[in-house]
Amino acid sequence: MRNQGQRNWAFLKMHGLGNDFVVLDARTSGTTVTPELATALGDRHRGIGFDQLAVISNGTAKLHLSFYNADGSTSAACGNATRCIAQYIMRQTGQNSLKFTTDRGALEACDAGGGLTSVNMGHPQLMWADIPLSHKMDTLSLPLDGAPVATGMGNPHCTFFVEDVGKVDLPVFGAAYEHSPLYPERTNVQVAEITGPDRIRMRVWERGVGITLASGSSSCATAVAAARRGLTSRSVTVDLDGGTLFVEWRDDGVWMTGPTMHVFSGSITSEFMDSLI
Repeated sequence: MRNQGQRNWAFLKMHGLGNDFVVLDARTSGTTVTPELATALGDRHRGIGFDQLAVISNGTAKLHLSFYNADGSTSAACGNATRCIAQYIMRQTGQNSLKFTTDRGALEACDAGGGLTSVNMGHPQLMWADIPLSHKMDTLSLPLDGAPVATGMGNPHCTFFVEDVGKVDLPVFGAAYEHSPLYPERTNVQVAEITGPDRIRMRVWERGVGITLASGSSSCATAVAAARRGLTSRSVTVDLDGGTLFVEWRDDGVWMTGPTMHVFSGSITSEFMDSLI
């Protein structure tokens, strides 16, 4: 499981509104990540702990990002991790904007000023086969209790609009709908409450992770769902358990803006790596 000759792997620990990440830079280290390694690193007691693991590698836009959930499964997109990495690299290079490639496609990020970073998460996927769902259906009103909205943001989402997000037993609710037969690749689950003109209170259950304090792609999916339902405009403020994000569904994609934090840098020891063999 460990690369021969690679004795210590450097990593970054980051978070966006409490949605936390471990970042490995494979451009120079030659790091190879497997689902088993991702799961071990994601263990908050025996590893480092994270909601997602992000791996930077060389791509057609020079920077390619790959993402793993805490259970070792992969995700094509992770908005908050993308913002965190973008801000880190922009500070290193002096750039004000940059582009990544991901399994979701090419993403653009920029410094929004005031300690905020924006990323264009691309156009939402609104057709059932693109999300994907198990068969043809109306993505604006799924045949489930509560008639949630289905949206793809490079990963699948299921958004329930409720009167009070605080009254939803999210551990039970989220776990049940993550594995809905309508979603062959499982789904992220959001419960959202319209709290004011163009303002949404949202909580999220992420597939392969569980409850997270924030989620960028979930915020984008919820903003798109609210606009499609006519509940808000295409520019909204999303209040999450960990803080606030700003989402705008523009002609060129869904832009998401918020703060980032580089908490610390460290290295994964050979002792830990050897224990996984």
